[in-house]
Amino acid sequence: MKLIIQIPCYNEAESLPHTLSLLPRQLEGIDEIEVLIIDDGSTDGTGAAAREAGVHHIVRISHSGLARAFSAGLDASLRLGADIIINTDADNQYDAADIPRLLEPILAGRAQIVIGDRGVATFPAFSPLKRRLQTWGSAVVSRAAGVNVPDATSGFRALTRLAAQRTFIAGDYSYTLETIIQAGNQHLMVESVPVRANRTERPSRLMRSIGEYLVNSTVTIVRSYTMYRPLRVFATIGGFLLVLGLIPIIRFLFYFFQDGGAGHVQSLLLGAVLLIVGFQTLLIGLLADLIRFNRKMLEEILSRTRQQDQDKPL
Repeated sequence: MKLIIQIPCYNEAESLPHTLSLLPRQLEGIDEIEVLIIDDGSTDGTGAAAREAGVHHIVRISHSGLARAFSAGLDASLRLGADIIINTDADNQYDAADIPRLLEPILAGRAQIVIGDRGVATFPAFSPLKRRLQTWGSAVVSRAAGVNVPDATSGFRALTRLAAQRTFIAGDYSYTLETIIQAGNQHLMVESVPVRANRTERPSRLMRSIGEYLVNSTVTIVRSYTMYRPLRVFATIGGFLLVLGLIPIIRFLFYFFQDGGAGHVQSLLLGAVLLIVGFQTLLIGLLADLIRFNRKMLEEILSRTRQQDQDKPL
């Protein structure tokens, strides 16, 4: 059983050596442990620091953001023959001693993806507002995915080889929310385990402000959910517009049978417009559902391609 611990990095030369020094060298149920660094176009010598620390593999990409770095790490880990992949941060936010907790559900056969739960509702490093937003956001993602994930934004997670082969990142902002919704809709077994987290002095590079976090997270959740459940989304919107359109039409008919409907033509026009838009929305939903089916087939092809490429050199 081969475990690869992947760490996406962007300008982490200062914090990376300490994080690497805490990673386990041996684990029960694991035959090989290797560390892979994804250098996301760092300019501070992160790659050199990783080499000096004795990292097994370094993948360098042009600066593309956390989501692309995570995806590049999965591809590299699969080609290197990983049976299990653990993702963690370079700033030592997550306690490396909790890696066995992530592995246990996978080794026991209960899960294909395991996510570390920092206890965001009471996490002292978060402000009260951030705790509430993290809790609400995790609840929304859990509902959209159909799985219970108390800490949806946690990057401390483990994936089996199959789960990694079936993970595809479409967005550029972050992988955490999108991959959970994707996993739930692919019926992968997802489990959360409590983990410890360390306070970091460096501010988050992903969330520059609460407003930016809310906008990007909302867009990610809506887009990901719509990608996998388009007919439900557009049918809901279309149905709402159809019902809304019936109200002014019923109003017009009421006055029409009362006094011929004089002076109430506007209600008829408004109702007709809403009904037309509602029907169009339903048609868009049907088209989007066909696109979803096509995407499903493409994901299956990509998954098989990843499996066939596992023996190719990195």
